[in-house]
Formats: sequence, C-alpha cells, structure tokens
Amino acid sequence: MAQAAPINVISLPLANSKFGARPRSLTFKASRIRASSSSSSPSSSSGVPVPDFLSSDWLESRKKRPFGPRLNFSAEEAVQWQMDALKHNDQPRQDYGIEVMYRFAGFDPFERSTYFGPIFDLGQFERFRRIFHHSKYRVLLCHKERRVLSSFWVDENRFKQRVWVQGSRPEEEEKFEFTMVQRVGGSWDGYWLTESLLHDGDGFSSKIAY
Repeated sequence: MAQAAPINVISLPLANSKFGARPRSLTFKASRIRASSSSSSPSSSSGVPVPDFLSSDWLESRKKRPFGPRLNFSAEEAVQWQMDALKHNDQPRQDYGIEVMYRFAGFDPFERSTYFGPIFDLGQFERFRRIFHHSKYRVLLCHKERRVLSSFWVDENRFKQRVWVQGSRPEEEEKFEFTMVQRVGGSWDGYWLTESLLHDGDGFSSKIAY
C-alpha cells in the first residue's frame, strides 16, 4: 500500500527579533501547496488575485499630459495645432506649448538633429525649450497673429508651410517654415511629425548657448 507523502516541519525565526517574537513553525505538505490572498485584493474567476496597476489619480494624470500627434490629423492640421499651442504657450502651465512642439518633433532623441537648421543635440527637452526662447524663436511664444504665406507638397509624405507671425512685443514679427513628414511603418505609421522648423533668414546662429 502506498504511503502518504511526508510532512516536513521547518522552524523559521522571524526576521525582526527586536519585538521579542519567538520562532514559529511553518508546515508544508509535499503533495500540495495552496496559495491564498487577502480578501481585499480583486480576484479573477479562477481565484487568482488581479493586481491593481493603475493609481487612483491615473486618469487625471493622463489629462495633464501635453497634447500630441493624432492619426487623423492632416499635415495642415498638425501645423495648426502646434501654432495654437505656441499662441497659448503658458496655458495651462508655463511652456506647455513648447512641450506640445516636442511631442510633434520627428527627430531621434539619441541622435543630433537639424530640426532648427544647425545641428543640435535635442534629446533633452530643456535644450529644446531654450532654443524656443532664443530671440528669433521667442516671437512664436504667445504670439498675437499669424498668417499662412504658402503651402507646398514636396511629395505624398512631405509637406512644407511658411508662416508669418506677429509677436506680443512691439514691432516683433518673423517668418518660419514648417516641414512635416508622414511616417511610413513603425509605431508612428501614418502620423504627421515635424521634421524641421526653420527661421526664414540667416538670423539664427549656431552659437546659441545651452
């Protein structure tokens, strides 16, 4: 006749002995180990606890994330949304509009970029933000007026648009050129992202200090 599986008794001391607790015995049956969870944890139909990965403020934190590219945006709409964000740059917080621009930017953060014309390392948002506060780009921040000067389809997946901008300071106006590229393949397939935002003229200096 087969014998029942042996019962192993192991004495384990509690890790924290400063409370004066004594060692206790834990009993394990070799034939079966039963796992249990507290009644407060949510469970699936099989009785396995389902962890709650989302914090209580997850939804609110999602609402606070900067606006970004959308699959249903056309090239023109992508430019318009970015310009709107820059017009209201400090709403709902300071430099929120620049954060939106950073989300639309199509450069690789691990490589140097020609987004502004000269080659810069723009992997860190702070560097990207500082260039927008340069004298030639700050006109975009909280600007009063803008007007599309021209639009040009280079090819099916590349679009350029020149924009005139009147700034919030007296006699402050500049022209800029957006180059939008529609990604093909990858996680951004179909999205229009900004390849470059160039100041119209030679006023932008590659000697900008970070």
